[in-house]
Amino acid sequence: MAHSRTGPRLILVGPPGAGKTTVGELVAATLGVPLRDSDAEVERLAGTSVPEIFRTRGEGEFRVLEHDAVTRLLSEHDGVLALGGGAVLHPGTQAALAGHHVVFLDVDADHAVARVARSGARPLLEGDPTARFEALMTARRPVYERVATVRVVTGGRTAEDVAAEVLRTLAAPVTSAAPATSAAPAAPTTSPAPAAPATRITVSGAAPYDVVVGHGLDREVLDLVGPDASRVLLVHPAALAGRAEALRTELATAGRTVVTHEVPDAESAKTLDVVAGCWDLLGERRFGRDDAVVALGGGATTDMAGFVAATWLRGIRLVNVPTTLLGMVDAAVGGKTGINTAAGKNLVGSFHPPAGVVCDLDALQTLPAEDLRAGLAEVVKCGLIADEEILRLVEADGGAAALRPGSPVLRELVERAVAVKARVVGADLREAGLREILNYGHTFAHAIERTEGYTWRHGDAVAVGMVFAAELAHAAGHLDETGVRRHRAVLESLGLPTAYGEDRWPDLLDAMASDKKVRGSTLRFVVLDAVGRPTVLRGPAPEQLEAAWAAVRG
Repeated sequence: MAHSRTGPRLILVGPPGAGKTTVGELVAATLGVPLRDSDAEVERLAGTSVPEIFRTRGEGEFRVLEHDAVTRLLSEHDGVLALGGGAVLHPGTQAALAGHHVVFLDVDADHAVARVARSGARPLLEGDPTARFEALMTARRPVYERVATVRVVTGGRTAEDVAAEVLRTLAAPVTSAAPATSAAPAAPTTSPAPAAPATRITVSGAAPYDVVVGHGLDREVLDLVGPDASRVLLVHPAALAGRAEALRTELATAGRTVVTHEVPDAESAKTLDVVAGCWDLLGERRFGRDDAVVALGGGATTDMAGFVAATWLRGIRLVNVPTTLLGMVDAAVGGKTGINTAAGKNLVGSFHPPAGVVCDLDALQTLPAEDLRAGLAEVVKCGLIADEEILRLVEADGGAAALRPGSPVLRELVERAVAVKARVVGADLREAGLREILNYGHTFAHAIERTEGYTWRHGDAVAVGMVFAAELAHAAGHLDETGVRRHRAVLESLGLPTAYGEDRWPDLLDAMASDKKVRGSTLRFVVLDAVGRPTVLRGPAPEQLEAAWAAVRG
């Protein structure tokens, strides 16, 4: 547990209507400690209500009173502390939260507004509460995610259920010394600091699941396999045989019959022959509907094994254990499964959300540097389309910490990228609309991969693809020159390619014409109007495509 000795056992943050007070009361009662609320403390010190302070003194003075109250509570209170929705906006409060166990109670607009309506006036949600809530969350979500050590979704759940999950975060296993965010204080040199608890990021939807990020997470895999599975197919590439054996032992000790199955590495695994081999094995070992597939490996392994799980008996339980950065932030999250054909990449597949995703950051310690670098392309993509703080974290030191396995910055980048993808796929599993923004840079990237016979790393291709998309957006009047330069600067600081040196424009055009995003033979590209403002460019003019090609041709 990562809270100070004299500070609160647990701090709850989140927007109005998240349930901080109700959940805090239940958690405090279970722990046998008092609950304090920063809004109540402000009212006590000011001698009047929060709405009255807003009305007569304004938000600026309220924030000063609030910061003073929070600072006092962080130093004096040793129970559960619930912070007002905007308390985390003060830089001093953000710094003071470092080292504490902070739970972000996340909630959607519909549930939040309904709760606020029942609980009384909230000054910042007056007028059109839904629109105001959504605007408020756009501004505050990155701060909530940055200061929190764990996120718990509260919408559509009972307070008792949420409180139970919050209590479980206090008991999360501790096995490494990596802090949760870059704001956490450095570990003392005399003895190792306790690890931050695992971070849980929920992917909502018809079948919600958690992405768990942390260290030493084998037990999480066992929990996700579940009590009903008697047989487990553990799929892995040859390079992970040792890791697979350790995981097999963990599962077998818990009474599961584990069948380990080695598959080719990288894109070579994503063929119908490899899938058919898995089907044959599942049939021979009589796998039933309650049994499970565990995919241990990079994005290609989770793509292929996910397709096996999706198609066996029309769908059995899947647990993804990505071991590459690319797998953690992209392929393993979102429910897409698939294999390649001669006609293109990922053209055969299905949507099959996993039971959960376990991102054990210990795996990154042995990941080749070039694979770590390539995975960062997908992280940067998330920054460009939705979370500018990702770009700032990379830019702060020229990408040095992002390239260092075990650094708190890399952990924060993983969590932020996963959070972006979770929000998008939770709202649009089947790519009917919003999810298309996750394809930023991918139309040109897939063309490179196909043209090069899938010998390029996916992240390297995506890096060039994003520069192509930026240049295309600039040619079409969407993105300014500063935005294009920022693409190149961020990617180059990480050692990622920003040009494609082969003179194969006709082949690339042909490959893009067969991409999944083509509609009625019309090319479609996700482009940016600005960082965090993606849109779709339909049917760009030939001269715009050629201008973008000229800009990325090495």
